[in-house]
Amino acid sequence: MDTIIALATPPGRSAIGVIRLSGPNALPLTRSLLREAQYQPTPGQTLLKDLRYPPTGELLDQALVSYFQAPHSFTGEDVVEISCHGSPIILRQVIDALLQLGARLAGPGEFTLRALASGKMNLSQAEAIRDLINSQTEVAAQQALRQLGGELSARLTPLKDQLIGLIVPLESALEFVEDDLPEVETERIKDVLLGLVKETATLASSFSSGHFLREGLRVTLAGCPNTGKSSIFNELLKTDRAIVTDLPGTTRDTLTETVNIKGMPVVLTDTAGVRESGNRVESIGVERTRRAMADADLLLVVVDGAVPLTTEDLGFLQLTAAQRRVIVVNKSDLSTFRNQLKNDLDLKARVVTVSARNHEGLEELREAILEPFISINNSEGGLLITDARHYDLLCRTQAELESASRAISAGASEELVLVGLHNALRFLGEITGETTAEDVLSRIFATFCIGK
Repeated sequence: MDTIIALATPPGRSAIGVIRLSGPNALPLTRSLLREAQYQPTPGQTLLKDLRYPPTGELLDQALVSYFQAPHSFTGEDVVEISCHGSPIILRQVIDALLQLGARLAGPGEFTLRALASGKMNLSQAEAIRDLINSQTEVAAQQALRQLGGELSARLTPLKDQLIGLIVPLESALEFVEDDLPEVETERIKDVLLGLVKETATLASSFSSGHFLREGLRVTLAGCPNTGKSSIFNELLKTDRAIVTDLPGTTRDTLTETVNIKGMPVVLTDTAGVRESGNRVESIGVERTRRAMADADLLLVVVDGAVPLTTEDLGFLQLTAAQRRVIVVNKSDLSTFRNQLKNDLDLKARVVTVSARNHEGLEELREAILEPFISINNSEGGLLITDARHYDLLCRTQAELESASRAISAGASEELVLVGLHNALRFLGEITGETTAEDVLSRIFATFCIGK
């Protein structure tokens, strides 16, 4: 096994930059960098040391050097972390010096991959590290920490144990073909299978909310020109991000920002007002609006409540009827305001009245945005499936369990029942990395940052 090196802190200038070494030669390489052949630190000890360019002995930096002895380290190997001054020039020189001494640049997530290989964690915990680093809200970070702590593995272990408990008697029945399974045992297997299907389905169903924590809920403000979309966009962001004027068609392009609404990362997009226009620039903006609407998880359809509904308003409301949406009636502060949508039309959608100018109704709007996806904020605080790979494997597990359940209910042979049970066990094992193919691991760790 070679020794890998990477910058463990983000690139750019900072007070400190941390360089991480892991592998059998981490300590000998560090001795060469310090030009101290007798350097033998106490594991866990941090010392201030001079870093020197190997061929000449020229001083590169003064740094704090920490040593973690195998197997008591993140990767399970000897690890050295060098905390330099955060100049990109210094960090580059130190890394180049260690590369000359024989280290190799780490690939994306290679330190975590080595931790996985050494048994320091399972695959779902490794993925939780990536999700924790990329988390955009406190709730998302808490879910990643729960998975990192092994909660998902703990939920899956009883399922796998029960599966093995079903496989053993069925395999035994194959060995002793003259003995059929007693009816009592067959009924027990059926009951256990039904319970496993229910538990797997419950866990998989949490993905419908959980994946928004990881990817963000895509919400698009749309409507006719001059309804106040950009004003509402600014109010939800609590900053003047979009230009706002009284002139219709001020917004010509889409603007996208991410905002934290009660723990949910919401990717908010402001769009150009939809109308027929001979202006080429505005027409391009309207086309981008239509694309943003198609990609949205939720539409905020904004209408002007201070004027009568126009033919264009009614047409747009009809156009968006098939999408998940919240109708936002703006300008409630004006004397001409009348809540015609709420009182006069059966829209079969949540209607929220706001005044972007007077900051009224915005809290209700935030609640309306989250309402269709609110189970992530459940009072039970249950574990959520946030990763599409885990969700896919849980769905496959459920399908195999249902297949096995149908087979045993139909009186099929043990071989047919065992096919579904073995497949289900394999899919559950892929979640935690027990049976994961190498190409799948490569795809997963390609999404990690270098240095982790």
